Amino acid sequence: MDGLRVGIVGATGLVGQEFIRVLTQRNFPMKSLTLLASDRSAGKRLLVKGQEIEVKETSPDSFNDLDVALFSAGADISRHFSPVAAEKGVVVIDNSAAFRYEPDVPLVVPEVNIEDAKSHKGIIANPNCSTIQMVTALYPLHRVNPIKRIIVSTYQAVSGTGTAAMDVLTTQSQTVLAGQPVTPHVYPHQIAFNLIPEIDVFFDTGYTKEEWKMLVETRKIMHAPHVALSATCVRVPVFIGHSEAVNVEFERPMSPDEARDILAKAPGVKVLDDPTVSLYPHPWMAAGTDDTFVGRIRSDSSLAGGLVMWIVADNVRKGAALNAVQIAEEMLKRGWLGGK
Repeated sequence: MDGLRVGIVGATGLVGQEFIRVLTQRNFPMKSLTLLASDRSAGKRLLVKGQEIEVKETSPDSFNDLDVALFSAGADISRHFSPVAAEKGVVVIDNSAAFRYEPDVPLVVPEVNIEDAKSHKGIIANPNCSTIQMVTALYPLHRVNPIKRIIVSTYQAVSGTGTAAMDVLTTQSQTVLAGQPVTPHVYPHQIAFNLIPEIDVFFDTGYTKEEWKMLVETRKIMHAPHVALSATCVRVPVFIGHSEAVNVEFERPMSPDEARDILAKAPGVKVLDDPTVSLYPHPWMAAGTDDTFVGRIRSDSSLAGGLVMWIVADNVRKGAALNAVQIAEEMLKRGWLGGK
């Protein structure tokens, strides 16, 4: 077989376009590429490897001649079309939250639990961006020394909300610098030169859905149902790249040096940790890259044997498009994904 027949649902969106970049940059074996979107975007032409491909409206018939479909069009579209595609024998890798919490749908980060993908029933879920980078960094430590408790504060880029939010940050920044008042748009408050501790809806517990996602998804991906986790998720005026401050409690004490040694050998992880020369990850340097970066690894002064670390990744790549493509790559390598 020359390659797979690949479809991208939501091809004109931020993650959809990143799917195209990742597939081409990694030379994913494709026999054909079908670009799908809503009726509003149908007819647009996108450049792929020097060729223009017309975007088609998503319909049930769109999946007749596909082997794998990468979804990035939102939960409602995924709920409607993913089962249709799966019934036609297409393997769906869905970037939305539509199926993440279904017990029979694998929720996969390739560096952590690719074996879960083998048991799929047509649909595989891509986790939340903030969860992906955290478990990529923590799971290698968890395998050596089981984690009991995680406290995480996130600093999440506006690209996690989409292109409109990136445009709002640009416009609001210009408005503020011009000394003019800002009218909030997309977010409940001004995002330029500001922080907003509200991502997704609030629950009665006082936590947001984004914070709840990190708990539930971490437990599912790491097969660690008893891990305690508390998250505070904050939107920050950064275009690309989520950052996380993470406190970890293990079953036994772990030193920073032990953690660095483990992470230096971990797949998909790069350690940048030399404070004497201000070497540590930050979103500007992480944007456009594939790895999850870890630095500021140090002993937790509030807990003997605990660790604190700083984790950064490109939320549009590793936090979305790249992770999904890596799932397909690893399944293909293992013979779990092939043409119909």
